[in-house]
Amino acid sequence: MQHSFSTSSEQALQGAISTISQSDPLIKLLQQVRFGRMKPTDVGLRAVTESWLEIYENALSTAGLSQSDFRRLNPAPRLEVLIEVGVLTDDHPGVMSLKASYDRALVRTAGE
Repeated sequence: MQHSFSTSSEQALQGAISTISQSDPLIKLLQQVRFGRMKPTDVGLRAVTESWLEIYENALSTAGLSQSDFRRLNPAPRLEVLIEVGVLTDDHPGVMSLKASYDRALVRTAGE
């Protein structure tokens, strides 16, 4: 039975990663900021980033994710990069909400 749990857990994880990746501003837009072609405060970049924060937070509620899955989905490294280049700030409501949701998910799955 353990095998089927890990399979469904892996499918849930891959689904969450896929959802997050489709809207990830780091992949396409961050390079534009680094090359100076786009400002960190660009309205379009802000819109994409805001949307990504919401999608990421929603992906954390994917059913079937284990604590090790959540550790792989940790948003902190990506948030740090976005904060470092000035696209986001530590006190941005979306950043705080995503971090809180992530922490809750880890606590919720701690007993698994």
